[in-house]
Amino acid sequence: MNRFRNLFIYIAACMTVMLLSSVSYGADGSSLKPPPGARVAIVMFEDMECPNCALNYPVVQDAAKRHGIPVVLHDFPLQMHPWSFDAAVFARYFDTKSEKLGDDFRGYIFKYQAQITKQNLRDYATKFGNDNNAPLPFAVDPEGKLKDKINADRNLGTQIGLQHTPTIFVVGNGGAATPAVEVDDPSKLDDIITDMQKKAGPAPKAAPKKGTAKKSAR
Repeated sequence: MNRFRNLFIYIAACMTVMLLSSVSYGADGSSLKPPPGARVAIVMFEDMECPNCALNYPVVQDAAKRHGIPVVLHDFPLQMHPWSFDAAVFARYFDTKSEKLGDDFRGYIFKYQAQITKQNLRDYATKFGNDNNAPLPFAVDPEGKLKDKINADRNLGTQIGLQHTPTIFVVGNGGAATPAVEVDDPSKLDDIITDMQKKAGPAPKAAPKKGTAKKSAR
């Protein structure tokens, strides 16, 4: 009897572990904030080899333009994707030329994602650079500083419990009144942004301009 009792307890314990491991917990975006001067922002953790990221990248960019808010992009290249980390390095390189160029490169890679391999990725990056008057140097990241930024982003994603890519948040600057909202359904992104803007309150008075500010720091 004890043998069957112990077997029953063991099976029950295994089933409990399986059930708990199948529960999906959302990431904790409470540490994420808009860039300085912004009331609301979209934060997106992306993998440039991820098909869902390719689908959602233009959705996020278009929503940000409609609402006049910044997008803060974080790299989260997955180990299963052989060229996503290298693509992030190229994107970071183009960021150093201009934020728009970096964003355009991401859109370009997402557009041709299905045709890209680890072997031809640099060919695509080279073509993009030449077409945009920003030719690639032989060594894109000779000191490893761009890789360090990508690893810092990936570590941040791990710390907040990222479960998948893309992971998209709408964040506000109102403290407890504007908790970060993870966007599970991109079709609801506009509604979430509008609600966050209401909670964040009126925009601060604009200070005298001393040049153009970047919409997000990377």
